[in-house]
Amino acid sequence: MARNLQNGDRLRPVDLARGHGLSTQAIRNYEEAGILPAAERTPHGYRTYTPLHAHALRAFLTLVPGHGHGTATSIMRAVNEGAVEEAFRLIDESHAELLDDRRTLEAVERALRDLDAGEATPIRPKPTAEPGPRPGVGPGAASGSASGRATFIGPLAEKLGIRPATLRKWERAGLVRPHRDPLTGYRVYDEADVRDARMAHQLRRGGYLLDQIAPLLAQVRAAGGPEPLEAALSSWRDRLSRRGRAMLSGAAELEAYLRSGAETVASAPSTTVVADR
Repeated sequence: MARNLQNGDRLRPVDLARGHGLSTQAIRNYEEAGILPAAERTPHGYRTYTPLHAHALRAFLTLVPGHGHGTATSIMRAVNEGAVEEAFRLIDESHAELLDDRRTLEAVERALRDLDAGEATPIRPKPTAEPGPRPGVGPGAASGSASGRATFIGPLAEKLGIRPATLRKWERAGLVRPHRDPLTGYRVYDEADVRDARMAHQLRRGGYLLDQIAPLLAQVRAAGGPEPLEAALSSWRDRLSRRGRAMLSGAAELEAYLRSGAETVASAPSTTVVADR
């Protein structure tokens, strides 16, 4: 990072910006957002920064890939306000989310192994008509066929921990394809539908969009197996690994910033932000 040699350790906004491919306006925005400590001002009102600000900028930019822009901003703001424990709590929450994502991935992989092992209903073309629920069975029942293996929208939504409206949205997006009972008009989900809904739910938790999930499930149905998902799961696993490593890098830079004295920035007189005129 280039320094303003005329001012020793004093840095201009451009000195901070150019080393990271940023604009000087971005540096000012980061300061105003609390990502950087407030800059001192020259008698003419120009901002001047120090190596501490350079450390803060590096810490923030390194935190973003692992925690996201919003959380990284909150972490830096907490540190600069002297609320270091709050920053640690935010970091812990990100790690917990990553762990939850890993568990979600493992759940999807287990579901696919179950399919490979033949523990789920084999994938087959959808018949044009299927027997409806037994007479007298309402939409809240847990079973809608003589085999006891069909279900309605309410029980399925409850099992997945989502709202029935979500299942309807998934149906419109092509993720699930329940048939309608010809007598009652109720949606009836067979075992293959339940499997598709479960996989859609897991993939949504993994960060996939509906228009990304629909072709995957369509490929699984058409191909007669879950192999088309292998590439997506491998990509998902790689993203989690990259995020984990990014969190390690972010932690190292944040520790370096803390060692630079960021804990005391909030209580220093220079922390009062002065708006540009």
